[in-house]
This record gives sequence, structure tokens and C-alpha cells, in this order.
Amino acid sequence: MLTFRDLSTGLRGLDLPCSVPVLVHASLSSFGEVRGGADTLLGAILSLTGGIMMPTFTYKTMLIPEDGPADNGLVYGTGHDLNRMAVFFSDDLPADPLMGVLAETLRLHPAARRSIHPILSFAGIQVDAALDSQTLAEPLAPIAALADQEGWVVLLGVNHTVNTSFHFAERQAGRKQFVRWALTPAGVAECPGFPGCSDGFEDAAPILEEITRRVKLGDCEVRALPIQPMLETVGDLLHRDPLALLCSRDGCGRCDAVRQSLSALHSEGP
Repeated sequence: MLTFRDLSTGLRGLDLPCSVPVLVHASLSSFGEVRGGADTLLGAILSLTGGIMMPTFTYKTMLIPEDGPADNGLVYGTGHDLNRMAVFFSDDLPADPLMGVLAETLRLHPAARRSIHPILSFAGIQVDAALDSQTLAEPLAPIAALADQEGWVVLLGVNHTVNTSFHFAERQAGRKQFVRWALTPAGVAECPGFPGCSDGFEDAAPILEEITRRVKLGDCEVRALPIQPMLETVGDLLHRDPLALLCSRDGCGRCDAVRQSLSALHSEGP
């Protein structure tokens, strides 16, 4: 069983600057048994960093309309059952289970704040400026804010397929973004800048190896990368190969839409 001391000692092996914030993605189960569970892990991270932020996305607020923009990676008119189950976004709406137990533990922490996006919110402690930077038009602005603060991404038992920062690199590189819709107390909100599929992101691991720090904690591999150099490396890859990091799944609407947009751009020529 891992203790607070085990976790803090192991995480210290990443040699992260203690004054900078971290963007964390985590699978608590990857550690095996942790005494005190997610609260212990969160406490260990907070003891070693200048702040923490995590995605607390809420997909259950989403609606599928009857029609909308073309090439949007979405089949309109197919959401009747989903739409009936949709819920209104609120600050106390739990994060989607896909975000992991640690993200919900952070959201519930008495010192935590949450950003305002009805689908792509972030929660954090001591990262107020990053959280306040988010808008409907710029849902990934908090990542840019952490990059400006020389922050790091920490992957706890997960890989780059959950690394939200890659989506910001895609946006910076000009990759196609999408529109989604969400229920809010003020009505249905149109949410532009919705990112694409992340299933192919682990393909970037080899080119990021030089800036990746690793430690082992129980059964869990932990990776840490500085956000700004990571964004630059992924951005360079996308400029060299615009099809890089797309998934190979049949019928992935968002990856297919990206490929179509690139094909159309190529056919238009200079």
C-alpha cells in the first residue's frame, strides 16, 4: 500500500520546479492501493507544486441538434434519447467519470475553483488566472495560461491519449475545430473550439522522449513534460505532417472531418 510519504518521495523524483503549476491527468487505480485514496494523492501533488489544474469536463450537458454546420464530426438528428437525458451545467455538476476520481476530488476540495465552460471546464487550486482566462470561444485558454507560467503536464498512470494540451497544439497549428452545444441555465449555448479525437496522441511519445521525465510509483508510471516545449514539439510535428496524430478507427467522425478539411485545402492549392 502506498502512503503519502511514498507518493511525495516518488513525485519529488520528477524534480519539478516547486513554484510552477501543473496540469494533471490521472488514473488512481493505476497506483494499486493508496492509503487515503485520492485525497492522499492530491495532497502529495499540492505539497510539491505551485498549483494544480485538471479537466472536469461534463459531457452529460451536451445536445445534438437537428442540423448545424457541415463537416462538424457529428451526425445531426441522432440525439433524441441523449438530449432527453442531458442536464444543465452548474458549478457543482460532477465531472464526467472519464476524468477520473482525482479530478472530482480536486473539484470538491474547499480551496478549489472551477472555470465556466459548460462542457470543457477545468478545476484548480492556486491557478485562478488560468481558470479565469477560459471563454466559450477559447475553451483551452487555461492551458495557454499555464504554459505562459512555465507549467508542466503530469500524467499519472495514463498516456498522451488523455493529454488535453495536445488539443491546444492542434488549435495553434490551425487544425480543424468543431462546434458543440450544451444546456446551461441561460439556455442552449453554442460552444465553438471543441477539439478533435485524441486516440492517436500517444504516437507523439517518441518525439517527446527528450523532454519527458519518468518515475515509477508502485504499479504506476508517472510522466512529466514542460508544457511550452511540448506544445512547440507537437506543433512542429503537425506542421510537417498535417495528418499526424489522427486515429485509425473506422468511422471516427472528427478525424475523418479533419482529413476532409486538409484534402479540400490541398485541392484548392496556393
